[in-house]
Amino acid sequence: MQIKAKVHYVGVNDRVKHRFEGLWFLPQGVSYNSYLINDDKAVALVDTVDVAFFGEYIDKIRAVLGDRPIDYLIINHMEPDHSGSLALIRKYYPGIRLVGNAKTIDMVKGFYHAACDTDLTVKEGDTLDLGHHCLRFHLTPMLHWPETMMTYDLTEQILFSGDAFGCFGALNGNVVDTQMDTSCYWSEMERYYAAILGNFGTPVQMGLKKLGALDIQMICSTHGPVWVDEIPRAIDTYRRFSAGETRPGLVICYGSMYGNTQRVAEAVAEGAAMAGQRRIIMHNLSVSQPSFVLADVFRYGSLAIGGPTYNGGLFPVVEDLLKRLAARNVSRHRLGFFGGFTWSGQAVKQIAAYNEKMKMEVVGHPLEWKQAPDADVLQRARELGRLLSV
Repeated sequence: MQIKAKVHYVGVNDRVKHRFEGLWFLPQGVSYNSYLINDDKAVALVDTVDVAFFGEYIDKIRAVLGDRPIDYLIINHMEPDHSGSLALIRKYYPGIRLVGNAKTIDMVKGFYHAACDTDLTVKEGDTLDLGHHCLRFHLTPMLHWPETMMTYDLTEQILFSGDAFGCFGALNGNVVDTQMDTSCYWSEMERYYAAILGNFGTPVQMGLKKLGALDIQMICSTHGPVWVDEIPRAIDTYRRFSAGETRPGLVICYGSMYGNTQRVAEAVAEGAAMAGQRRIIMHNLSVSQPSFVLADVFRYGSLAIGGPTYNGGLFPVVEDLLKRLAARNVSRHRLGFFGGFTWSGQAVKQIAAYNEKMKMEVVGHPLEWKQAPDADVLQRARELGRLLSV
């Protein structure tokens, strides 16, 4: 599929995989995007696809090139969903030269034992002339692996951005945003960011600053649509999430064994509703998939977390969320928390200990109760919900 001038989309869709990276739920599948620049002097392939789709992939490449060889394979990111076909591409095109930075080439050796002396190691600002297209390379380490980089086409103002500005969701026939309804992809972009890039806010900010001076007319990510009309929205999504900007709303996350903690969580929601909060999101952490929870926490400014004491510690699904939030440096939130116990209270203490690292603004007093919550506990829970909605 030609997307601009001599640039062709040769990516594939995965509608079979249930979990991305073995972790993140994929209700709408995912695309693995690869791009082919069929230029006058040389041919360049930008990233590859998951090796499970190699048969379909090589057919798409040959439909564009026929018998013409590929001169360069540009590797923006070494994660196997993008580099997985690298070794097979080298077998089909033995004269191909890999293009990547020093860390990339080292990973090629480790993953695929497929590096050659003819491969091209590039540094920040280096260029590659293909004839009509001239490509320039920009290193963006820890966005989200140490070797990640982006490739900018100086001729057509196309940014081949690796995983940045990507999203979950397979592509349904159309590839470029100007030709499709993109409404289903924005929540998937936010979920993708929270799950995959949420740990790397500072590197994302540094990458955005580095790319700020570029005239970008098209963004070709490795997942999701090619962005043209909606470039500003895609960039702003990454800017907001990496900066920790939120909008008004309350996310209530809880774990409950026998329903007591759930009753308190429901009372928190009631209090918030009575205070006029219109946007209240409830997550039973034993049911909700973590990427959806993380995305909501990234979106909204107020957070309530609760769980029971379990085996002398915190209920595991609640602790799992706190570990994920602490790793992502989620801090610009207003936090209320609650927890019950039967004979020895630990839940509230442990949530407080996690917040020593997260440093969220604690609202009200932590709510703790023994055994079943009574009317007073439920009323205090409603008050907590009201305070979180102010």
